[in-house]
Amino acid sequence: MTIWVDADACPNVIKEILYRAAERMQMPLVLVANQSLRVPPSRFIRTLRVAAGFDVADNEIVRQCEAGDLVITADIPLAAGAIEKGAAALNPRGERYTPATIRDRQAFAAELEKWWLEVQRSRG
Repeated sequence: MTIWVDADACPNVIKEILYRAAERMQMPLVLVANQSLRVPPSRFIRTLRVAAGFDVADNEIVRQCEAGDLVITADIPLAAGAIEKGAAALNPRGERYTPATIRDRQAFAAELEKWWLEVQRSRG
């Protein structure tokens, strides 16, 4: 099992917790970001730097994660892609994503966007 972290958006306090957990559990931890990251020296912790761009890190995590892995992200499409591959996905607060919670959040986002477009249209 590998823990994959969408590190560009992950709070530092959560990364610190993950560093300690990777060491304690002797589990591979990969932080994926489009910028350089400083991580503690460890044979269990590594970084993967990707090119800057929309969803580049997310797409790389989905490409590399496998069934049984764990993905830490606040990004709903990334969580959905990980789950489709058989990985588990948590948000940075530790709440587990499921197909049902992803559907609910996507529906909420769609409703919010629809409402926002109506507000903009009414302002003329």
